[in-house]
Amino acid sequence: MTFDDTAIDWLAGILAEAAQAEIMPRFRRLGDGDVRQKTSAADLVTEADVNAERLITARLRERYPSAMVVGEEACSEDPALLDGLGDAELAFTVDPVDGTFNFASGVPLFGVMLAVVVRGETVAGIIHDPVGKDWLIAARGAGSHISHSNGSLEKVHVAPPVPISRMTGAVSWQYLDEPERSRLARNQTKALSQFAYRCAAHEYRLLASGHAHFVVYNKLMPWDHLPGVLIHQEAGGHAARIDGSAYLPSHVDGGLLVAPDQDSWQELRRELWAE
Repeated sequence: MTFDDTAIDWLAGILAEAAQAEIMPRFRRLGDGDVRQKTSAADLVTEADVNAERLITARLRERYPSAMVVGEEACSEDPALLDGLGDAELAFTVDPVDGTFNFASGVPLFGVMLAVVVRGETVAGIIHDPVGKDWLIAARGAGSHISHSNGSLEKVHVAPPVPISRMTGAVSWQYLDEPERSRLARNQTKALSQFAYRCAAHEYRLLASGHAHFVVYNKLMPWDHLPGVLIHQEAGGHAARIDGSAYLPSHVDGGLLVAPDQDSWQELRRELWAE
């Protein structure tokens, strides 16, 4: 079965189903054995992540049996599952609980993220907020919208461009090596203010809805960024890897700078990386 954007509502529905069945019943109710470390004390997985991903994956395979499904937790167990994402006829990326550290800490800033990739191009992205019970949705060429639980749609747009001294942004420096780590942390003070949600789902929402201006990411796993980048671009923004090249589903390195427009991107690239 091929994908068309009439399936977006169905996809949004399975993210909400996973949230209702597997995520929210565990929020602030996790037991001692329900949280495990992956690579560090800041990189966690919970029973909510695992079970939500299983549910979403099962629903996707029922409707799209020949599609590639790239889930964060499945790839954590078998990184080879990422191979071929950029070439697949149809693929879905799934982040069952983006912001797991927040979720495990009882902080209500987390989301469920899904992207649709067709022959190396991201064609749809969905970010579901299980707490707010709404969705941030984009389809290639159709703009970005918040879909509210009452069925209404609200079009979103990135913030107007302003000089860096008037920008609010985030630099995910914890994944950078020195000396770049210290350089960006220092130069971020050129901006008006900063945010750090520890949750790409809500950070992309902040940007796409015009409430902040930029983010810098270094760790590029597709489930973290494909939905948000498409949503941000469809809301009028500009994103590219640090060297200026286009960000593609096959990329897992090279860093990412997200800005209101190309001129803002150039200014941020110059000012944040200044010696």
